[in-house]
Amino acid sequence: MAGSRLGGMMQPPVIVLREGTDTSQGTGQLLSNIGACASVVACVATTLGPRGMDKLMVNERGQATISNDGATILKLLEIVHPAAKTLVDIARAQDAEVGDGTTSVVVLAGEMLKETKSFIEDGVSPHIIIKGYRKAAQLAVERIKEMAVKIDKSDPVAFRDLLMKCAGTSMNSKLIVSQRPFFANMVVDAVSALDQDDLDESLIGVKKVPGGAMQDSLLIKGVAFKKTFAYAGFEQQPKTFKDPKIVCLNVELELKAEKDNAEVRINDVSEYQAIVDAEWQIIYAKLEAIVKTGAKVVLSKLPIGDLATQYFADRDIFCAGRVAADDLRRVVEAVGGSVQSTCSDIEDRHLGTCARFDEVQIGGERFNIFEGCPKAKTATMILRGGAEQFIAEVERSLHDAVMIVKRAIKNNEVVAGGGATEMEVSKYLRDYSRTVHGKQQLIIGAFAKSLEVIPRQLADNAGFEATDVLNKLRMRHAQGHTWDGVDIESEGVADNMEKFVWEPALVKVNAISSAAEAACLILSVDETIRNRPSEQGQPGPKAPPGAAQRAMRPRGRGMGIPRR
Repeated sequence: MAGSRLGGMMQPPVIVLREGTDTSQGTGQLLSNIGACASVVACVATTLGPRGMDKLMVNERGQATISNDGATILKLLEIVHPAAKTLVDIARAQDAEVGDGTTSVVVLAGEMLKETKSFIEDGVSPHIIIKGYRKAAQLAVERIKEMAVKIDKSDPVAFRDLLMKCAGTSMNSKLIVSQRPFFANMVVDAVSALDQDDLDESLIGVKKVPGGAMQDSLLIKGVAFKKTFAYAGFEQQPKTFKDPKIVCLNVELELKAEKDNAEVRINDVSEYQAIVDAEWQIIYAKLEAIVKTGAKVVLSKLPIGDLATQYFADRDIFCAGRVAADDLRRVVEAVGGSVQSTCSDIEDRHLGTCARFDEVQIGGERFNIFEGCPKAKTATMILRGGAEQFIAEVERSLHDAVMIVKRAIKNNEVVAGGGATEMEVSKYLRDYSRTVHGKQQLIIGAFAKSLEVIPRQLADNAGFEATDVLNKLRMRHAQGHTWDGVDIESEGVADNMEKFVWEPALVKVNAISSAAEAACLILSVDETIRNRPSEQGQPGPKAPPGAAQRAMRPRGRGMGIPRR
């Protein structure tokens, strides 16, 4: 609202925003945003590290999720605060880009904002803080790249050992830590099965079968999917083949009632019979064409009806209809060939093959399994466990491990975990801050201090005396022990590079860059304008007095005749 006196007369107020709009601005708004982000961080901070706790989240439908994955927790929290949503975005970005470190990136961003609070209260311009943070983040990334240890890929045994250690480190904070060697081996085998040029992790299928123990989980170096919907005649089909030819279709092999497809007008009963016969001839022509290809396994995205199922069973052919699109895609990647949208002109080059096809019972489910695939660019992990929530958390844990192994293969540079890298970068930034003058010295020092939140939180979550651990780490890094970090087993500090607590350098680089960007973004906002939601049934603007009576008053005399 604005009002001014012009020519001795008060001008009427100018309304810029609609009624009900909520505005807040200035330092108070900035501090409020920082406080909101601190509340989000408090939700996930206790999940960090090997001794982190899990969160149990229940949605409005009563579905429970147990997880300690930062991105999963923030997604399920349904955060509505505009500034705090930034932390959700960086957690999702970290999950998509690297796959691990989602909790770390949120905790770092929250601590960076917390360190700026005193500067904001003292009246320091946010732009000065942003400039210092961007400089500090750039220096931190350069320092990590300098520190990173390059791994020689020429020795396949040593390189596999490195991948096992990286996968094991990502599982340290997960529910599956007790079976870490077993699952690390499974993850490395699965990633090794992919095409090493693009490493498309979507080609690693994950199937969950409740029941059994974790050790009953298995890796299929090929494709496995649950038995699809089956029609009569399915049980008569053979369930095992050696070196079968496989055809993948996007064709419906089912008789449909005429009314479902078209309207046909006829003058004679014989014409109706001719139409029915034509439909039968069409589907039989399709089935004969498939049999002539020599394929012994027929898969289709669309339904394969009872007529086709029985037809294939009579000729010792296995068929499965309504195969999920991602499963069919992985079958094609593994066995070769291509998906056909017609049954005519199918040649040998369109067919795939594998060493062995089986339909087997796993737990309470039957699975179709393709093994010994010549192009084997895919793998399938079949996970077992007692509860569905537990298996879902195992799947999330293995996704993190798969992404870590993928990044380690693509970027063969590793650093030590357990807070070692953060402490070394913090020491480097503290030393650098003493070489600059003015407010930037304090701001870069605050950034350096914020990095210490990772080892402090690791120690807190493990029940250690965090102050003592941090003081010891500061002393060790000042003496030149670059890779010293929190040691959960000895309740002290240790050289985490020697203890094989390794992570790809990309995880740290991405986490610090994203956290700094998020902090700078939130610091650059000094006003929030929130429009009132337009809801049905919400009262509109108040009518002037007497409007209702005027609306009810007849407009003319008699039968709607207007007044003159």
